[in-house]
Amino acid sequence: MQLIIAKTGRGRFAIVDPARSGQPVALVSADGLPPAVRDLEAASHPRWVWAETQQIYPALLNAGVRVERCHDLRLCAAILDHSTLTEPFRVAGRHPRPSWLAPGPSDMAVPPLPAAPARSGQTLFDLDDFTDSDDESTLADESDRSSFANTPPDRENPAVPERATGESMTRELERQQAMVAESADPRSLRLLLAAESAGALIGAEMHAAGLPWDRAVHERVLEQALGARPKPGFKPARVEQLAAEVRAALDGPSVNLDSQVDLLRALRRAGIQVSSTSRWELSEHDHPAIEPLIAYKKLTRLQSANGWAWLDEWVHDGRFRPDYVPGGTATGRWATSGGGALQLPKIVRSAVVADPGWTLVVADAAQLEPRVLAAMARDEAMAAAGRGRDIYRGIVDAGVVEDRDQAKVAILGAMYGATTGDSGRLVPRLARAYPRAMALVDRAAATGERGGVVTTNLGRSSPAPGDGWRAVQAQASQPEATAADERRARSVARDWGRFTRNFVVQGSAAEWALCWMAALRPRLAQFESAADATAERSGAVFARMPHLVYFLHDEIIVHTPREHAHDVAAAVRETAHAAGRLLFGDFPVDFPLDLAIVDSYAMADS
Repeated sequence: MQLIIAKTGRGRFAIVDPARSGQPVALVSADGLPPAVRDLEAASHPRWVWAETQQIYPALLNAGVRVERCHDLRLCAAILDHSTLTEPFRVAGRHPRPSWLAPGPSDMAVPPLPAAPARSGQTLFDLDDFTDSDDESTLADESDRSSFANTPPDRENPAVPERATGESMTRELERQQAMVAESADPRSLRLLLAAESAGALIGAEMHAAGLPWDRAVHERVLEQALGARPKPGFKPARVEQLAAEVRAALDGPSVNLDSQVDLLRALRRAGIQVSSTSRWELSEHDHPAIEPLIAYKKLTRLQSANGWAWLDEWVHDGRFRPDYVPGGTATGRWATSGGGALQLPKIVRSAVVADPGWTLVVADAAQLEPRVLAAMARDEAMAAAGRGRDIYRGIVDAGVVEDRDQAKVAILGAMYGATTGDSGRLVPRLARAYPRAMALVDRAAATGERGGVVTTNLGRSSPAPGDGWRAVQAQASQPEATAADERRARSVARDWGRFTRNFVVQGSAAEWALCWMAALRPRLAQFESAADATAERSGAVFARMPHLVYFLHDEIIVHTPREHAHDVAAAVRETAHAAGRLLFGDFPVDFPLDLAIVDSYAMADS
């Protein structure tokens, strides 16, 4: 069963059943929406359909209402309207995308084991309701349109889009269902859309619950690294001390270390010939200024990214609540719109501390992308290298390279298209040992170099190169083109080929991670703490229930009552296995986890 939630434009919400000609199930105020959703969720466990999760779900969570499933029209449209699997449908031009469906991050170009059942007996992967309905009735074109019916766009002002009403959202849902049904791989797309929508729920839930954060611990970290909190406009004492050491070593008392141009000029004047101030390039030089300069850059980064000002802005009531953006990049990887949650340095992870009576289950998938590559390519030799062990060590044991560092360099070179240095020397060995895997990424790169589009395992497609890219290629094909034009065209083509080479692997790995979390989420809902210890700061929904609090590409953290820690850890492992089987069937590839039950995030690294 599916139910649509649409704003009516009068400060009210319509809950609409699309299978009953868009008839309203309820018409409620903003305050009345949470109890209405709670009652319908308990009665029928529908898949909720809305224009965008972020517009509806946070208010429900704040009111203590959690839903099992949803269909996010914006996120799903971003996938379907660009996927090569739906290209025939789009070329035909049927049912164009509505104007109210604003483009999301995934619309923009940038360089089977089932899950355990939820309490209702349904799971994320019960996708039968996302098919063409037997009921082919359409919304009645009533002359006295009710408040939840479609309002046509302003024909006098085309810039004013139509509203996302019950009727227009029903049409958009039908459009998406038709695209999936007529696609080259309906099963994969249904799975991807369900996982993407579940990710939107998880992102909102992680914001609502927050990541447990001990401000006092964080402040001690800052004081130990930087010194006492400085007055506004001043740098910490340790940073000033390092700056003085660098200026003395460079014999430049007035050098502005925060100016790239000024610092590069001073380094070169001191005989340090560098093209950038990156730590990697600086480390290659032996000079008294290098060590304090690297330390200075590290500490100024800490102060600006996670210092006292960051604490004041982002940590409240013992929780860090970043704004996650599921599907925020072209590959489907997440982004954040503030707080830097996806770039937490190890030095501050000790501040991530479980509540009393609770603990953290921290898990990350070991060498996820190489394993996904092996599974996508059906390369049994590469899969065997990682079976029950570190895949890089397996490559060494297979005699492909001499040591683990070489194996890692070779794999990264294969996935990112490196052709020089150690990668250029080692990648050919990898191609001989694992021809299927290398052929897959080589084909993706060749497609990108031609200006083509590539697609992930489940159906997310890469953006096409933009007009500037095509202009460079066109210039190189003109009769008057110079050798420089041709070199530039080859260079930008290779750059885009490196993007598409990595896109298919990184995007498919993101799909595995989404399916992992989506399968884990209903498992966590089965546990409820009977102990006195509650996580009240996580909100009414999660005060007694284990819940996801952090996600970083291939790593998750679950905040759980201590009594359920081992059961939660087992669920984390089982759902990782299930995600692999769901995406790759019976192909023999392992997705092992590095897993720890700890009181502090920093302890997981020890």
